[in-house]
Amino acid sequence: MLLTTLFSVPTTLALDIDDAGRMLVLYDGTGTRQVNAVAPDGTWRALTDLGDTCRGARFVLGSNLVVVEHDTGGDERGQLSLLDLTDDGLPALTPLVHDTEYIHHLVAARAGRILYTTNRRNGVDFDLVARDLASGTETVLYDAGGWVMGVNPSPDDKWVVLSKASSPANSIQLLLVDTSSRSVTELTPADAHNDQGPVAWLPDSSAFLVSTDADRDRKAVRRYDVADAAWTDVLVDDARDLAAWPSPDGIHQLVGVLEDGEVALALHRAEDGELIAPVGLPAGGCAALTMTTPDPIWSADGAFAAITYNSPVRPPTVYRYVPNGELTAIGEVEVPVALEHPESLRVPSFDGEQVPVLVFRPTAPDLGSTVVHVHGGPEGAAMRIWSPIISSLAGEGHTVVVPNVRGSAGYGKRWYSLDDRELRLDSVRDLAAINAWLPTIDADPRRAALWGGSYGGYMVLAGVAFQPELWAVGVDIVGIASLVTFLENTSDYRRAMREREYGYLATDREFLESASPLSRVDDIRAPLFVIHGANDPRVPLSEAEQITEALTRRGVPCELLVYPDEGHGLAKLTNRLDAYPQAFSFLRDHLA
Repeated sequence: MLLTTLFSVPTTLALDIDDAGRMLVLYDGTGTRQVNAVAPDGTWRALTDLGDTCRGARFVLGSNLVVVEHDTGGDERGQLSLLDLTDDGLPALTPLVHDTEYIHHLVAARAGRILYTTNRRNGVDFDLVARDLASGTETVLYDAGGWVMGVNPSPDDKWVVLSKASSPANSIQLLLVDTSSRSVTELTPADAHNDQGPVAWLPDSSAFLVSTDADRDRKAVRRYDVADAAWTDVLVDDARDLAAWPSPDGIHQLVGVLEDGEVALALHRAEDGELIAPVGLPAGGCAALTMTTPDPIWSADGAFAAITYNSPVRPPTVYRYVPNGELTAIGEVEVPVALEHPESLRVPSFDGEQVPVLVFRPTAPDLGSTVVHVHGGPEGAAMRIWSPIISSLAGEGHTVVVPNVRGSAGYGKRWYSLDDRELRLDSVRDLAAINAWLPTIDADPRRAALWGGSYGGYMVLAGVAFQPELWAVGVDIVGIASLVTFLENTSDYRRAMREREYGYLATDREFLESASPLSRVDDIRAPLFVIHGANDPRVPLSEAEQITEALTRRGVPCELLVYPDEGHGLAKLTNRLDAYPQAFSFLRDHLA
């Protein structure tokens, strides 16, 4: 079937470039994402062959070593190991930083040392640690608390910019750490409603660029000069989000523009920001700024950049981009079927807001049914990216509507703030508006299904619980059944961040109960198909178990698939090819 064909198309993600021009990439042609090296002449070499997915890797500059981050069974507790590339063949993994009770996230590798974050001090807060590879000595550079979500060391290693989750929902605080004194400077207030994107240092370490919506609705590129402690605007577009990645030679910068789910890249002069030329990637896709698409990576000499690009018709592929305009795909594969780009439309909601949606028309005989595919987050976004599930649903003959309901990123600060805390169910009301709108695209609202993962799974359950008369069937993947039990049972480090978005157990329990699908489980009549990983550190398996048990007791058709070697979603090809055909069959049976 089409689903098997598309899931079997291999994908490639760029990770790093060494001084010799070799690239590290993640490649999933073996069924899980593994680390490969690509030489400047295009020769590939497999570096890992683990039973589980690799999460990242970096070259150790000035050596033949590579540091790899990997976990077990999708538990997201990253462990760090070393590879020595001196010998030919598949190198052995040597444990470097291992403690399977905690997370270790690799953020940078320098000559002779690495930087990583870890929550091993108390299971909640993330510290920044520097480890000397020769002696094994570790130095804690930051341990002042919070979830450190991004780390960007300056080229001279004197400074580190930390991006830390702050108190308002979907907000990031920027901190500047002096690596010699360990002093910390707050660059943005802890209580400011700011979302921050990519941070990129200038070659001389005097300043960095950051994509930020501080004091505006859309993300602009701003510059922070360390000596003057001053912010200045560099690139501003009031209608679109922007980000920039300067080249290490100081000559060029790549600029990303996010608009309506698409991320385009162009080359600009670093000196004055003037546009030189678009990068030349196909329109209608994403080359950065998504959770599944790594940002561009420059080589140390600025001679080329590794860009990961994907779209609804093209799987994630790494391109070697030279500033003269040369663009070469690394390991590009042909998709064996014709796929279609979506239409971009707007849906009027209950309060006059316009909900952005991407509509994928059936590419097989139209079944007259619709699947509304809701993204995770809630501060995520439905982007124009490779999705075997969405393309296969269209290939089954369904119309697929992919909304960015209120609370979604990519449409400005105002839009992603419209579902915070007590406004949670307004995003569910957007689903009802979409159902009512379906006849305008010649779709039958009586034969409409909900499909979603993570927060999208919550939206599926909320839709069938709060709007039982609207939805014919639901597919819930690692979704939240109760906001209360989710917050009580999720990993400690995640609870602190998620309460700021959903509400606090200590003060908002009544509201959290009222907004939980489980509180309305007796109203659910739509058949439900549920997929969950046993090792999920974000949404515990108990969320899936309690909703399916409640529906089973009431005689509502319900199926639960649990995978013992998976976490927050299905990472392994074998499990995807087992679970998703069953979900498709369930949809066919209940939408017929």
